[in-house]
Amino acid sequence: MTGSSAAQRLRDVQAQIAKAAATAGRPASAVTLIAVSKTQPSEAIEPLIAAGQRVFGENRVQEAADKWPGILARHGDVRLHLVGQLQSNKAEAAVALFDAIHSVDRPSLVTALAKAIERTGRHPDCFIQVNVGDEPQKGGCAVADLPALLARCAEAPLPVRGLMCVPPANVEPAPYFALLAKLAKRHDLPWLSMGMSSDYPTAVMLGATHVRVGTALFGERE
Repeated sequence: MTGSSAAQRLRDVQAQIAKAAATAGRPASAVTLIAVSKTQPSEAIEPLIAAGQRVFGENRVQEAADKWPGILARHGDVRLHLVGQLQSNKAEAAVALFDAIHSVDRPSLVTALAKAIERTGRHPDCFIQVNVGDEPQKGGCAVADLPALLARCAEAPLPVRGLMCVPPANVEPAPYFALLAKLAKRHDLPWLSMGMSSDYPTAVMLGATHVRVGTALFGERE
């Protein structure tokens, strides 16, 4: 990805976010664009940073730990979000590296993260991942289990700022985004992590505060 194409892709995505936000009567500044850089080498990430992108997302703790320390040493204002599933035994490594964790979905992980926060003194923002499509193969807590999991987070305590979802593939995502927004409002949570390359404008119109965009910024993976 050349610097010019990286900058153009970033401008295109930012323009789509601004258009969708305006349609919904929201400022574009209310939406954080997370550039999902999983499997991307630093050579593909640096042009986006040069173009002004400052928030990136990774799916795996180990990949991020191998790749990001050098980049972060060069760019101290870049923020890193974990947007993939997290195993409890990687909680401390995740807390040490990431500024936000989007995939809190079970009591055992809440306990592990709370212990890691206490040990490291770092307090990443946390999102509860909700399995809005009730899909057995996906991570996320069941909608019915959300109140109990939030209560567990309050006890831990874990700094939960919002909810996250990945709607079922190949269906209209709007009803699932609307459900997540309704749940967040019910539980007085300000942030909504929803929307990816194929559907982020819809997510923005339905209240997304964080969109997780990979392909539209980096191009199709080889």
